[in-house]
Amino acid sequence: MKRTKYKKIRKLQPNFLEYSGSFPDVPISMQLFIYDESGYVEYNDLSMREIETVLKSSDPAAVKWFNLHGLHDITLLEEIGNFFSIESYIMAEILNFSRRTHVEELDEVMFFSVKAILPYSDEEEVVNIEQISFILKENILLSFQEKRGAIFNLIRERIRTKVGQIRKRDVGYLLYGMIDSLTDNFFISLDAIEDRVEQVLVDSRSNYQNEVLIRIEELTQELNDIKRAVTPLKEVLYNLSQQYEKKDDLFVISKSSIYFFARLQFKSTEILDQIEYNLNKLDSATNYFFSSQSNRMNEIMKVLTIVSVIFIPLTFIVGVYGMNFENMPELKSVNGYYFTLGAMVLIVLVMIGYFKWRKWF
Repeated sequence: MKRTKYKKIRKLQPNFLEYSGSFPDVPISMQLFIYDESGYVEYNDLSMREIETVLKSSDPAAVKWFNLHGLHDITLLEEIGNFFSIESYIMAEILNFSRRTHVEELDEVMFFSVKAILPYSDEEEVVNIEQISFILKENILLSFQEKRGAIFNLIRERIRTKVGQIRKRDVGYLLYGMIDSLTDNFFISLDAIEDRVEQVLVDSRSNYQNEVLIRIEELTQELNDIKRAVTPLKEVLYNLSQQYEKKDDLFVISKSSIYFFARLQFKSTEILDQIEYNLNKLDSATNYFFSSQSNRMNEIMKVLTIVSVIFIPLTFIVGVYGMNFENMPELKSVNGYYFTLGAMVLIVLVMIGYFKWRKWF
């Protein structure tokens, strides 16, 4: 079992594009969707030059989703920034993996960076946290992923099959749908972790090995890392939802789409509540484990104490008759040995009866 940890990323200079991630050899692929309510067009594995040609000839009113897998090609990122007229500062933020989830607005461009959870692996029992960045500009949504994944497959299928409202709404709703997919992964991963938490609770009541404590610590670390990713996301979604209350447009996000971000804010609250619930159960498992260990030790000490107390008078008798004085009348008694053994047995029975009467065991 692996422990989830945030990577220690060295700090990068603003406006300076430099890849500092963990996947420098991932094949780069670009995907482009252009759609409206009447239809859609999908392009895969095109060059940047071909994408520029397609976008220039497309309907300006159609929603466009450009997705990039692989962020290690700095030259390509610079070309993307130049074509879409995006400041180098924002493009550099895409490669800054040390930043928490945040939203920035600059010259009618919205930059959204999210710490997301990749689909949970039952085989490895590990949670992988990845940074995914979004840029909104006019009717275009650009998404940037460090490596290929299946997080947005549901969004792609909804565009292709016209299921739901995604083909009927603007680019702001597309962003909502993608973030909603990310939050769904949080729930899926938490459900899998909760099964492990329940198993640890059972083991803490029957297993006295230190392995239980190690598993509790690993699960606590995973939940805290997820909490670290969700907490700033909740703050960002709350700020976006407040724009709906103020009845203001957020550049490319309309009032009707901002409303859905308020729903995401409630989902993030549910995620945090579920995390806190599991952390409390792990605290209970830890407390129960140590309490069980303490009670078990007390039971052992009680048994040893009772045995010691029973043998104290027996040891005294043995010590008295082992002093080897010449003038000890009992030593010459024919049945003295049997009388002494009988007295010792009687003492043991009386002490055991007394302990049971006092309910000491």
